[in-house]
Amino acid sequence: MVEGVSKIMWIVVATVFAATAAATLVAHGEETPCYFVFGDSVFDNGNNNALNTIAKVNYLPYGIDFPEGPTGRFSNGRIIPDVIAELAGFNDTIPPFAGAPPAQANIGLNYASGGGGIREETSQNLGERISLRKQINNHQSAIINAVVPPSQLRRCLYTISIGSNDYLNNYFLQPPTPARRQYTPEEFAESLIRFYNIYLKQLYLLGARKVALFGIGKIGCIPRIVATLGGGVGCAEEVNQAVDLFNNKLKALVTDFNNKLSSAKFTYVDLFSGNAEDFAALGITVGDRSCCTVNPGEELCAQNGPVCPDRTKYIFWDNVHTTEIINTVIAIAAFNGDITSPFSISQLVN
Repeated sequence: MVEGVSKIMWIVVATVFAATAAATLVAHGEETPCYFVFGDSVFDNGNNNALNTIAKVNYLPYGIDFPEGPTGRFSNGRIIPDVIAELAGFNDTIPPFAGAPPAQANIGLNYASGGGGIREETSQNLGERISLRKQINNHQSAIINAVVPPSQLRRCLYTISIGSNDYLNNYFLQPPTPARRQYTPEEFAESLIRFYNIYLKQLYLLGARKVALFGIGKIGCIPRIVATLGGGVGCAEEVNQAVDLFNNKLKALVTDFNNKLSSAKFTYVDLFSGNAEDFAALGITVGDRSCCTVNPGEELCAQNGPVCPDRTKYIFWDNVHTTEIINTVIAIAAFNGDITSPFSISQLVN
């Protein structure tokens, strides 16, 4: 998940546990005028609440550690974009696109959707979801309706975390999907990058110049996949190897964009290279099970079910998604550049 934890350990401890950190972050002031968020459940903060889908979490114990309670965030507390927004100097979290007033597009919107994928058919097993293509269409409508100046959009921060569902809820679904029958892992990764390339260029034409693309983590090691494809005993290496192909192609795409797109600054955020052991120095020691109660055969927390007493020791909140402390570690590492290439998110903001 995260490399170089030792380098950021003192920052993490300060951010998570010391009240002085908040004052330090606010003192930076707002360094970028707006922040737009795209992605799947890792970044979703409420867009799925009104959809007809099983991928929604607007109930306890989700949000048990978030000031507003259950909002639709797939965690016990803050998610990665919440921490990045704070580090970038925003006074408030970036709200979901669903239900936001038109003028909010001048400050930022979160378009992410649980189940969302790069491919349109991804996660159709879950019900309604907002694919990356539809998220970018929503962004286009939002900035046009709010008449956001192009000069402002070029200064905004954009973060995208997408692709996990294309593997979890498409390529590696059982029984085998059409995609699994049609593509080898190499071909499937190439198909995802081909679509991603098109959507990112559309976002570029809409003004995006400072873009952080989050790679896919070792999803072969999440409790849901360990219990199924991993035989209940360990990581499913077949899944991790397939995801690694995608990540390598995404890194190459970032290099290509930086070389060919005028004034663009794209960066890759590496969630794959680290290991669970990297978190041990922070006291995060439980990586083989969820913190909340998950009913057999499911992946989300049981409504109002018991949770572990110390959420700061767990990597996973449910059988797929991470806890607030892990989200904080990742966000700070990405902001500082410990897991990014060639730019830190801080450099994009500034």
